[in-house]
Amino acid sequence: MRPRVDATFALLFAVMLAIAAGNTALQSVLPALGRSLGVADSAVAAVFSVSALLWVVAAPYWANRSDRHGRRAMVLLGVAGFTASLFLCGLFLALGINGVLAPLTAFLAFLGGRVLYGAFGSAAPPAVQAIVAGRTTREERTGALTLLASAFGLGTILGPALAPYLVIGRLWPGGPEIGLAGPAFAASIVGAIIFVAVFRLLPHEEGTGHGAAASYPSIGGQGTGATVTAATAETAQAVGYFNSRIRGWIISGLVVGHAQAMTGQAIGFLVIDRLQASPMDALAPTGLVLMIGAGASLLAQWGLIPLLDLKPRMLILGGALLGALGCAATGTATSFYGIALGYALTSLGIGLARPGFTAGASLAVGAEAQGSVAGKVTSVNGAAFVLGPSIGVGLYELWRPLPYLTASAGLAALLLYGWISLRPSGRARGASRAR
Repeated sequence: MRPRVDATFALLFAVMLAIAAGNTALQSVLPALGRSLGVADSAVAAVFSVSALLWVVAAPYWANRSDRHGRRAMVLLGVAGFTASLFLCGLFLALGINGVLAPLTAFLAFLGGRVLYGAFGSAAPPAVQAIVAGRTTREERTGALTLLASAFGLGTILGPALAPYLVIGRLWPGGPEIGLAGPAFAASIVGAIIFVAVFRLLPHEEGTGHGAAASYPSIGGQGTGATVTAATAETAQAVGYFNSRIRGWIISGLVVGHAQAMTGQAIGFLVIDRLQASPMDALAPTGLVLMIGAGASLLAQWGLIPLLDLKPRMLILGGALLGALGCAATGTATSFYGIALGYALTSLGIGLARPGFTAGASLAVGAEAQGSVAGKVTSVNGAAFVLGPSIGVGLYELWRPLPYLTASAGLAALLLYGWISLRPSGRARGASRAR
C-alpha cells in the first residue's frame, strides 16, 4: 500500500535528509581541509572514526528512549545536536583558517564539535521512525519507513554534490575568510531552520509504533533495509553474532563494510595527490567522484536489484567481484576519469553486496528473530565506519594504492568464501520449492 505523504511526513523526511547530507558534505571537504591546515591525513580519518563510534554507542540508547516517551523531544534533541555540532565545527575551522587558532588547536576543537554529532545527532532517526510508525497502519508502515529511509541515501548524494559550491571566500571586503568552513555553516543554518519547523509544526503524537537505531550516515552508506525490518518487527528472539544461521552473512557484512569505509575515506586524498592539485582545486573533482559513487550505489539498490530479482548469495558474489575489480582500478588510476570509473565500479559492487548481506541474514531466521538480526546488521554497518576510515587512511599514508588493493584482496577473499560457505537460507530454499 502506498504510504501517506503529508506535511508531517515531509518534515520528518527533511530531518533525515539534512542529517545525512550535512555529515557527508563535511566529510567530502575534510581531506582538503586537513591538507590546508597541515594536519596528518590519519588525524582527519580519526575525526570520523570518533564520531561513528559515538553514533554506534548512542543510537540504541536513543532508540529505546524514543520507544518509551518523548518522541518529539528526541527529534528536537537530535536536530539540535546536529545543528550545534556543525556550527561549532564551522566556527573552529574558520578560526583556524583565519589564524586565530593554531592549526592543531583548531582541529582538536573541531573534533570536540564532532562529538556532539555522534552523541546527539543519532537521537533523531529512531524517534522519526517511531512517529511515522505510529501514524500508519500495518499495511502502510513498511512502505512509509522505506521511503523515509531513502532520505539517508539521497542525502549521501546531495551532500558531496553541494559541498564544493558552499566553499566561499569572504562575506564582505576585509571580513574573515569562510573558505572550507562554508559547508559546515550552511548545514548548521539548514539545521536551525528545521529545528524551528519541528518545534512549531510537529504535533505531539503518541502511537504504538517504534523506532530502531539507524546506521551511521556516510558517503556511499545507503540504507540496507535493516532499520525498517527492526522497526516493523512484532516479536523478539535474541540471536547472537556467531549463530550458525547468520555467521556467514555477518562476516560478509564486515568485509564489505570495511572495504567501503576504507576506500571512501581515502578517496579525497587520492584525488588531490593523483591530480597533483591544490586542496581547493581538488574540491570539485572530489565531490564529483563521490557523487558518481553514491549514484552507482543507489543504481544498484533502487534499480538493478529489483529489476534482476537477485538473491542474497548472488548479490554477495556479484558485488564482491565488481567491488574487487573497482578497488583495484581505483587504486592504480592516474587520471580523474580512471578514479571516477574505478570508484563507480567499487560503489556499484558494494551497493549490490550490502543489501545481499542484510537480506541473507534476515532470510536465515524466522519472524521472531527479525528484530534481533536487524539490530546486528545495523551494528555491523556502523562498526565498519569506526575502524575502517582510520585503517584506510593509515594504509594510504604508507602507499597510496594500498587501501584499495587491500580492499580488493578482501573482497576477492569474500568471493571465494561466499562461493564455498554461503548457501540460500531455509526460507529462501522453501520459497524456491514453492515456485
